[in-house]
Amino acid sequence: MAHEVRAVVAKAKGEPVTVETIQVPDPGPGEALIDVQACGVCHTDLHYREGAINDDFPFLLGHEAAGTVAAVGDGVTNVAPGDFVILNWRAVCGDCRACNRGRPWYCFNTHNATQKMTLDGQELSPALGIGAFAEKTLVHAGQATKVDPTASPAAAGLIGCGVMAGLGAAMNTGDVGRGDSVAVLGCGGVGDAAIAGSALAGAHTIIAVDLDDKKLEWAKEFGATHTINAGKEDVVERIQELTGGNGADVVIEAVGLPETYKQAFYARDLAGTVVLVGVPNPEMKIELPLIDVFGRGGTLKSSWYGDCLPSRDFPMLIDLYQQGRLDLDRFVSETISIDEVEEAFHKMEAGEVLRSVVVF
Repeated sequence: MAHEVRAVVAKAKGEPVTVETIQVPDPGPGEALIDVQACGVCHTDLHYREGAINDDFPFLLGHEAAGTVAAVGDGVTNVAPGDFVILNWRAVCGDCRACNRGRPWYCFNTHNATQKMTLDGQELSPALGIGAFAEKTLVHAGQATKVDPTASPAAAGLIGCGVMAGLGAAMNTGDVGRGDSVAVLGCGGVGDAAIAGSALAGAHTIIAVDLDDKKLEWAKEFGATHTINAGKEDVVERIQELTGGNGADVVIEAVGLPETYKQAFYARDLAGTVVLVGVPNPEMKIELPLIDVFGRGGTLKSSWYGDCLPSRDFPMLIDLYQQGRLDLDRFVSETISIDEVEEAFHKMEAGEVLRSVVVF
């Protein structure tokens, strides 16, 4: 039986999204039907709307979500109806070359639901295989991670993408440790999560860099010890000044631009680490003197989804939230209805919010 639910759809490149009635099938083998409770408005959804990911329109947007399991298909054992879950886009396969090497956080063959959700008979492409700006959505059961049901859905859902990406860039990819110095370039939701993760990991100096003074004030609330307005100061020189003339041990680039990546590269200490978690567009290129890449040593890394393993990391982060050590509620700038997603995109582009969250 198909379920008719309201959902946010991007029908064509660059056009405003619309709220439509879509059809969601009952779960088949290995699938789970989710009653969505909350879904964050993420830049990735805007990238889909703008055709910057691919051109498989129409898209069913939304992916940063939490909800309860309504039903499961045959063979599903990891979740059951009634479970409170966070959705993820890394449902590890367990048998690709990364999984077989004991590195499932790099899984190269993650699962999605086999059946398609539709709009008037036309197949929809769910954002990141999830499609959660909808009252119900269909996912592979491995995309649903069970967590403490007492957590706020609006806060918990953010772990499904932006918060996990930023925290993981610091704690997993960057391996930030006690006493480290860290610089974070870009203080949106992902950058602030990287700041929060650096603070959790025990970093001594945490430098926030942005063009917006309001965002820099927000960054302090997540643990930044120093701030730099990139429009008023030389970023590399100032980071070096704040780190004894050396540069930061770890620099996290959460913007995704060639210019900011170069700043990150030169703002790190010798043998330091650069982590790219900002998402560039396909046309962007970067040029660096190869002698500088060689001579500075260290590590240049990209962070895929914070190099997370949802089954390991999501419950841990919810525990930290419940203990008061990770303030997820601070990321929620506003809660909105499903009809306000297009307006939320405009607020996000204008830098007015960290996260707008659709609540069902």
